[in-house]
Amino acid sequence: MGYRPLSEYGVVGNDDRCALVGSDGAVDWCCFPTVDSPSVFGRLLDAERGGHLSVAPTDSYDSGQSYLSRTNILETTFRTDSGRATLVDFMPAGGDDRDPETQQELFRHLRCETGQLTVEIDCKPRFDYARADTRVEEESAGIVARGDGDALHLQVYGPVSLRPTDGRAVGTVTLEAGDSVWFVVQYDHVRPTSPAACRRIRAETVAYWRQYASTIESRASSVVGDDPWLDEVVRSALVLKLLTNDDTSAVYAAPTTSLPEVFGGRRNWDYRYNWIRDSNFAVQALANLGDSDAADRYYEWLLDVCHDDPAEIQPLYGAHGETDLSESFLDHLDGYRFSAPVRVGNLAAEQRQLDAYGILVQGLYEAVQRGYDLSEGDWQWVRRVVDHVCDVWDEPDSGIWEFRVEPRHYVHSKLLCWVALDRGIELAARRDGDADTDRWTAERASLRAAIEDRGYSETAGSFVQHFDTDETLDAACLLIPLYEFLPPGDGRVQSTLDAVVDGLLTDDGLVRRAKGPDIPPAGRGAFLFCSFWLVDALVLADRVDEARECFTTVLDHVDSPALLPERIDPATGEFLGNYPQAFSHTGLINSVIYLGSVDDDDTLPPDAFPNDRGVHPLFRF
Repeated sequence: MGYRPLSEYGVVGNDDRCALVGSDGAVDWCCFPTVDSPSVFGRLLDAERGGHLSVAPTDSYDSGQSYLSRTNILETTFRTDSGRATLVDFMPAGGDDRDPETQQELFRHLRCETGQLTVEIDCKPRFDYARADTRVEEESAGIVARGDGDALHLQVYGPVSLRPTDGRAVGTVTLEAGDSVWFVVQYDHVRPTSPAACRRIRAETVAYWRQYASTIESRASSVVGDDPWLDEVVRSALVLKLLTNDDTSAVYAAPTTSLPEVFGGRRNWDYRYNWIRDSNFAVQALANLGDSDAADRYYEWLLDVCHDDPAEIQPLYGAHGETDLSESFLDHLDGYRFSAPVRVGNLAAEQRQLDAYGILVQGLYEAVQRGYDLSEGDWQWVRRVVDHVCDVWDEPDSGIWEFRVEPRHYVHSKLLCWVALDRGIELAARRDGDADTDRWTAERASLRAAIEDRGYSETAGSFVQHFDTDETLDAACLLIPLYEFLPPGDGRVQSTLDAVVDGLLTDDGLVRRAKGPDIPPAGRGAFLFCSFWLVDALVLADRVDEARECFTTVLDHVDSPALLPERIDPATGEFLGNYPQAFSHTGLINSVIYLGSVDDDDTLPPDAFPNDRGVHPLFRF
């Protein structure tokens, strides 16, 4: 067994769990009890040791994947010379009697649609990232796997029986048209679940996802207008909802760890955490599509997590508020396509990333604009944050790309410090004057001067990555007009756009995040959200034809099931990085909002933001 391309995986999940299912019918990645827990099925990171749950025809077959319309229920279709079968995967959502224990389940339903197929089932759990000694046995309630205090139960309903052998359970069955089998995976509990109960739970899950889709579809329709991107917007919103913790509204950046930015490289990170930056973008995108409750709950949770000393604020947290994200290595795993190391935890939590302050203040500013009630205690915390920014903005940090090198004066970090001051001043104007706005205003002016004097390079004809370079381009500079630091028509903004198009845009229409003598090749990859930033900046600059071409080119790289990775290799079209990526789906939604805001003559009206549809793409109010 080799490694499948990431583009051949769909994802299913609920509230706080996800599983990646390949087009070969195999669950190759699934962690219980939560997304950031150790894997139970981990073949994605080691084809031999990781563990899997596969259901596939024994004969050669063609297969394809798609989602049941307006849901996160995945359908994999197998076609052989003798017949056709559909495998449906989902985790339970909705229903009146759902509780945390029964959320720890995965349902698989195999049905022969036409003809006849012989199918092989192979269940090989491997607890604790395949570190635990796993025993697989047959008991009265079905197959049970145990290891290191964990238990996984597998119930099978249909004309097949599985037998334990050598740490796995296997079986083969020949299905005729109309025959079907239910497989019910239950973590750390067992409850008999009849086929009738399985069908009821599936119906409840369909209703849950379709009800959510309906809450956003009417707004999404008005956002898209006449453009043919409604399905992509709804799918992206469903992915973001899938990656959102229902209790905290924290958003997992991705449900996977250590999928490499470059094959054979070491840039393999654990993304199963809540980045302040990424999640702010995500909840705003959902708010723009009608789900403002998620944004409000997220800010309430985040304020609770971050309410201590501003100097102690981390750029990322666990989705349940964890602060200790210490990094370790799983050296016994080969890594996806032998790209080691496999990491658990993320040391970026210990980095100083000054942009976090701007993200926090900007996010609360957006929430207030939507009607969020900022309490007096929360306002005092905002004051402390903005005062802290006055103290530290002129210090170096690790930046948005989290390079593990000496800290630098990154332009993006300075930009977000300016945002913290600017939006802080705006918020202070709405309250009784107990803030040092004179100091904030003076520091904002100093910051602007520093960015304009030291962040723009006449040599490059562009804003650059950090203060100590005249030539290193960075796609993050595309955010300068989006945050309204400078107007889109400013000559420096226009020349930066041209520099990005000339220096970072690939022949395949993808945007590399950075390029320069101090950027290693592994750090120059084409990141999808950078492509979407370019779309947004081009729209603001009234270069709508270029923006639309860039956007459609990105979509040309993605087939069903329409999930977006972090990166795409421009040379091969291969998906890279952790998958699916919340930041990429957020970028798609925002770009559609920008493109949908232009007039019929493809120009952006002066009063486009805010508009009569109540949407505020990215940060424009």
